[in-house]
Amino acid sequence: MELYATLEQLITVDNPFEKLSAFKPFYLRYLDNGFTVDYSSEPKIFEYPSYSRFCTIVDPKTVPKRNKLDTPEGQILLLHAVAHIEYSAIDLALDAAYRFRDVGEEFTRDWLKVAEDEVRHFEMIEALLKELGSFYGACPVHDALFEASMRTLTLLERMAVVPRYLEANGLDATPLILAKLIPLKKNTMVEKIISALEVILDEEIDHVQRGDRWFKIACERQRCDSDIYFEIVERYYPRSFPRRVGINCKARKLAGFSSEDLKQISLVDC
Repeated sequence: MELYATLEQLITVDNPFEKLSAFKPFYLRYLDNGFTVDYSSEPKIFEYPSYSRFCTIVDPKTVPKRNKLDTPEGQILLLHAVAHIEYSAIDLALDAAYRFRDVGEEFTRDWLKVAEDEVRHFEMIEALLKELGSFYGACPVHDALFEASMRTLTLLERMAVVPRYLEANGLDATPLILAKLIPLKKNTMVEKIISALEVILDEEIDHVQRGDRWFKIACERQRCDSDIYFEIVERYYPRSFPRRVGINCKARKLAGFSSEDLKQISLVDC
């Protein structure tokens, strides 16, 4: 079996649960060096996210608000939103390994490990959705993460935008969600959600750190300063920085952001 053809098949599987079932033996085979590699083929630019036939895709502004977290309805909306982020992150990690073929085996290994983590995260959240009588695909979703990936087709831009901007934003957002949930801990489901989000937050630091490392390697390859990060983010997400609110300084520093980076990201001192 050839690695990149298999990755393409995995990315385009349109049923999330079939994709998870296919990923696990694929990953074990990969770790066992069970694939040949053909560098002559070119990666595709995908027109639609893999979940387009499974989920109802809407404008991000119309996705249901996640409030009333002490109710099953509010918990389902929160969990579904997290599940969609984690499922999208599976495809993002697979796509990085599939697309950037000239970077080397270490890069491929890094992003397939990230994909394995994201599969586990998705399964944790999906299990909680099932406890509440729901499932992934029950609520409308947006395709902003897919759009970001298909607009960033160089290693430098992809590492800047996906792990170092979008996933890093998750490091800031998750503690805010946890702060809303902690006062509701007497609710058994809320306690389970908190535990799952804490695992995800801890492991996402590692994912952002991997992205930070490969972003800096991409800068070296293109002989540019790492400050180009802010130019890239401004190109795709105008007026993102500086923010007038605090960020998760500890998590971002663990993920590789420097004190100078953080000063440009937020006006609130870390």
